[in-house]
Amino acid sequence: MSYEDKFPAFCRLSVEQFDTLLRIVAVDITYEDTRLRRAICAEERLLITLRFLATGESYASLHFQFRVGLTTISRIVKCTCVVIWQKLQPMVMPSPTEETWRQVAAGFQTVANFPHCLGAVDGKHVRVQQPPHSGSRYYNYKKFFSVVLMAVADANCKFVAIDVGAYGSTGDSRVLQASQIGLQILRAGETLPAAEPLPGSTDSVPFVMISDEAFPLLTNLLRPYPRRELDTRKRIFNFRLSRARRVVECTFGIMSNQWRVLGTTIKLDVRTVDNIIKACCVLHNYAHPNGVHDIVENQQATLDNVVNWDFLPPSNLGVAIRDRYADYFMSPEGAVPWQYACVGDE
Repeated sequence: MSYEDKFPAFCRLSVEQFDTLLRIVAVDITYEDTRLRRAICAEERLLITLRFLATGESYASLHFQFRVGLTTISRIVKCTCVVIWQKLQPMVMPSPTEETWRQVAAGFQTVANFPHCLGAVDGKHVRVQQPPHSGSRYYNYKKFFSVVLMAVADANCKFVAIDVGAYGSTGDSRVLQASQIGLQILRAGETLPAAEPLPGSTDSVPFVMISDEAFPLLTNLLRPYPRRELDTRKRIFNFRLSRARRVVECTFGIMSNQWRVLGTTIKLDVRTVDNIIKACCVLHNYAHPNGVHDIVENQQATLDNVVNWDFLPPSNLGVAIRDRYADYFMSPEGAVPWQYACVGDE
């Protein structure tokens, strides 16, 4: 291929990554020629889709670049995004197992000095054109129309699990409640590791997710202490949690910079928008520095059964678990020198 060094700037994948992806999806995006016309080849279909995701350009712009009809481009993007998700999701974002969670926890221990952390949870609003007859359902608190991407990220800025499609007007807490992530991740499902002692301690504590103040305090989900009347212990806990939690925001930022359609107002049907977002998420994991090596033979099925569950006010158990983490961060076993920077001269 000519100009291999410039190819990543065109579709955000290296030539090697593109060729590997093409082999994965080719069968599902290849069509037979007819008497009336020759079918567009799988390579061009994939290239059109990746160019759209990489730039967010209009179909009219792609029409002039590739000399393909507007309606044809629309169909190519819709179908190819679905295939990308179906093929890559079991490879680069499989349903987590206990071993997966332990690897995520080890990453947070190494990168962020936050033990027993199974991931950072947050939501991202993706701009959309107001869907017809939708009223204010997609109008969010930031004063634009959006759908919500709810995600769990590991310490290496890769997605562990996602849920896409909630109304922009829905708060993060309610989005999590209704999401596929809710049951498996926050309700201590069978795949989550059992409670174990923190490094250097003897008392067992649960493995947890971490989040910001928009989410509830639960047994398996920790959020910061309220900002009023914070003592040194609470400040340090909030600082340690914030330092670990920011990886999910970095993950969103890296993905949006790589797949810039997410930084535009997507003027398509919301079902197509959902498929575009899901395709971008698995492509993010795939194009990650170690993403190609994560395409393994273990192709587990995605979590299909969704069970909604009610959020409760902060329970005594959730408060106690947060306090135990806070105490641990103040102990000789759990403290790190840089954590006192948040206290300053106080």
